Amino acid sequence: MNKEKSYILAIDQGTTSSRVIVFDENANVVTSSQLEVGIFCTHSGWVEQNPEEILETVYECIKMVLRTLGDEKKFIKAIGITNQRETTILWDKNTMKPLYHAIVWQSRQSQDICERWINNGYEEIISKKTGLKINPYFSLSKIAWIFEQYPEIKEKAKRNEVLFGTVDSYLVYSLTKGKCHITDYTNASRTMLFNIHQLEWDKELLSLFDIPVSILPNVVSSSEIYEEATALNEIDSSLHIPIASMIGDQQSSLFGQCCFTKGDVKNTYGTGCFMLMNTGKEIVSSSDGLLTTIAWNYNGKTTYALEGSVFVGGSAVQWLRDGMKLIEKSKDVEKSSDITKDTNGVYVVPAFVGLGTPYWDNDARGAVFGLTRFSTKEHFINATVESIAYQSKDVMECMKKSANTNISSLMVDGGASSNNYLMQFQSDILDCKIMRPECVETTAMGAMFLAGLATNVFKNEEELKRLHRINQIFLPTMTKEERNNKYKGWKKAVEATRIFKL
Repeated sequence: MNKEKSYILAIDQGTTSSRVIVFDENANVVTSSQLEVGIFCTHSGWVEQNPEEILETVYECIKMVLRTLGDEKKFIKAIGITNQRETTILWDKNTMKPLYHAIVWQSRQSQDICERWINNGYEEIISKKTGLKINPYFSLSKIAWIFEQYPEIKEKAKRNEVLFGTVDSYLVYSLTKGKCHITDYTNASRTMLFNIHQLEWDKELLSLFDIPVSILPNVVSSSEIYEEATALNEIDSSLHIPIASMIGDQQSSLFGQCCFTKGDVKNTYGTGCFMLMNTGKEIVSSSDGLLTTIAWNYNGKTTYALEGSVFVGGSAVQWLRDGMKLIEKSKDVEKSSDITKDTNGVYVVPAFVGLGTPYWDNDARGAVFGLTRFSTKEHFINATVESIAYQSKDVMECMKKSANTNISSLMVDGGASSNNYLMQFQSDILDCKIMRPECVETTAMGAMFLAGLATNVFKNEEELKRLHRINQIFLPTMTKEERNNKYKGWKKAVEATRIFKL
């Protein structure tokens, strides 16, 4: 008996673009749309966006896919949302107008605040309760920065006139016309205010950092029917679609890769790179620079993960294109590897906004080593691409140590995972099997799967595994000696980068 046709609309709101992808009941992409979202950097280390532009691009993408679907839009059973995490938005509770720009996860403008907190000895309490490190990366210091710079916003917050949210909260608040101020467990776990043991906003931390509880969203499961997206009625009055999942982009990718078993690992090659390991019901703490986070929560069960963060991944390729003008299009980096599969000893350390796992060095900045008279443009481009793989190896080495396990295979996704040169080098430098799925849009797929589970489009995780198809496998070919020598060179380059501070 054939399954009834069912579509799920996944909103994937990322750092550089908003995407809407419609999947069918067999996890095939029916149609999609994408629009870039502007980023402005008015000061060194600052990364901000216009919250209203984020909304506009999402709505425009929805309109585009609905036009393409035509009458088939009636088959849309649910909306799933996945989003760039930690990015912080404060808005007026009544007008929904943003009170400041969206401060993006990459932004470092709250670094002084974080250093003050570290000097005050708050690191242990933060780590113990939230699984995170004190770092500008997370939402709390961004809220504190806005309150310090604009005390009038803090006064409004104390009068219960301000709401805070990561991008998921802001989208749902808009889509439900202010009816739902919610976030899911995964996004809450990235704010530095959420107790991952007790699964609630931590009263002690709220008091310590003087954050009014009234600004915080209610925390809900990653997969359940929340509310109808009534704002879509203004696009088409026939639409009555429930929002049925919310999940941070990296956790969504882990779910979309069907990493349901403890020990499963994935790496997403997006603006940054994010490697997550499913640790099941166990909260695994790390002394090696990894973060402990919530992977997802649904059906009353919470799954945890270890995470390593690389701040500059695919954005290094954008830098080659937009900053250095060495390529016209991002995909042109593969042309360089066709000319020479070599770097001639050049190392690029793309620490444009500091270094993430395992260094957590906010002051490090990008550097290049090993240049000679014979270095070419291609060597420089290849070295930039390889830096993504080296940073991922840094993370995996910590993960193996913290979880006390070997890792023989790695699921990959994200835009840069389509680069065969990068994937082969990643396999070589990790000495690990790399598996790339047919659909690399696994971030959107995770939100889609979770929305489908909530609305009975899918029955269980076993059904999802059957829908997850591998496109290509990369196996290591590099000798142990060559691998070790290359990695030693990388570690020296990172060390030198960290020593040099302006």
